[in-house]
Amino acid sequence: MTERKTIVFKNSRISYLRFGHGPAPLLCFHGYGEESHSFEFLGKHIGNQFTAYAIDMPFHGHTEWKEGINFTPTDLLQLTTLMLAEHPTAVANQRFSLLGFSMGCRVALTLYEYNPAAVEKMVLLAPDGLKVNFWYWLATQTWAGNKLFGFTMKHPGWFFTCLKMLNRVKLVNASIFKFVKHYIDNTEVRRLLYTRWTTLRKISPSLAIIKEQIKKNSTVVHLVYGKHDRIILSSVGEKFRTGIEDYCSLQVIHAGHQVLHEKHLNEILEALV
Repeated sequence: MTERKTIVFKNSRISYLRFGHGPAPLLCFHGYGEESHSFEFLGKHIGNQFTAYAIDMPFHGHTEWKEGINFTPTDLLQLTTLMLAEHPTAVANQRFSLLGFSMGCRVALTLYEYNPAAVEKMVLLAPDGLKVNFWYWLATQTWAGNKLFGFTMKHPGWFFTCLKMLNRVKLVNASIFKFVKHYIDNTEVRRLLYTRWTTLRKISPSLAIIKEQIKKNSTVVHLVYGKHDRIILSSVGEKFRTGIEDYCSLQVIHAGHQVLHEKHLNEILEALV
């Protein structure tokens, strides 16, 4: 049975789904523009082993985020602690697993960085966060870049012209062109893109620290990539695995970017279990 629950965090109301009835807690973090119900199809398959808690991130799903365009690793740690405290059986178990998809992997990695001893396993699907994306860094981590990002989201014409030119001369592939075009063609979609990216700018995991913690805590990590994904490439995962091969496995499946899908259920369950 799936339950939608809410916790009060500061001035905000954080919405999450709870499903499954197994002894092991599983914290799930969705991708950009998605929400907690993206994981719901797993419920009838993990019920005997996991109890899952899938959170709607700020400016996603049913969460009412009232803390401005700012969400910190401390906020993440505090709200997940509050959420698990609502369910004594999860607290008694203490250690939990993390399941992330795309942007949600960046969230999962950050939570791991700040509380590695509490994590038994990480399963990262089409993971964002294993490489510093220059454009994301420029748009969210620098004052000038964020100002330009905000201007472009209000006046996207010049950017779209440049993008078409780069696509025409094969400097931007068709998948990335289509992906970016989707996010700049609509005024509301652009507004949300700016708000969400800027809000999550401090969710920026330190990979060097994380890799050391994986070795120190013998944390099991499974990376799952889509063979036809042109946005997030498995070669990034291979580089991340260097030095932690004993703990970190990588699988490439017949999928595009949308690895979190019921048709890939068997591969996801294999990584989880």
